[in-house]
Amino acid sequence: MSEIKVLIVDDEVEFAEALAERLELRGFQLETVDCGRDGLAALSTGALPDVILLDLKMPDMSGFEVLVEVKEKHPSIEVIMLTGHGAVSGGIDSMERGAFDFIMKPVDLDELMEKIKLAYDKRGSTG
Repeated sequence: MSEIKVLIVDDEVEFAEALAERLELRGFQLETVDCGRDGLAALSTGALPDVILLDLKMPDMSGFEVLVEVKEKHPSIEVIMLTGHGAVSGGIDSMERGAFDFIMKPVDLDELMEKIKLAYDKRGSTG
């Protein structure tokens, strides 16, 4: 199986870099950006990611705004929302807007890897 390409969009740079490092060690191909606009820009250059890990709350634009734009332009890319704000309702709302799933911070790495693989499998079966 080829490496699953994951884009992390999160304004918490240390968290995103640490998560990327841990996922890379487990065979994922990672790119990180620290704001929604850069996340959208990353989709217009180079190879598209298979899965996006998208923070719900960022200063430049909300994860909801990024999610809607991603799904309009690239409906086959699966998005997993990240939230560190105890907002389960935000995760549920994001799924209603097209997110594959959501996960609360701090992230359980095994749970996240399973969700990434499931999202990748869904993309492969529908894309």
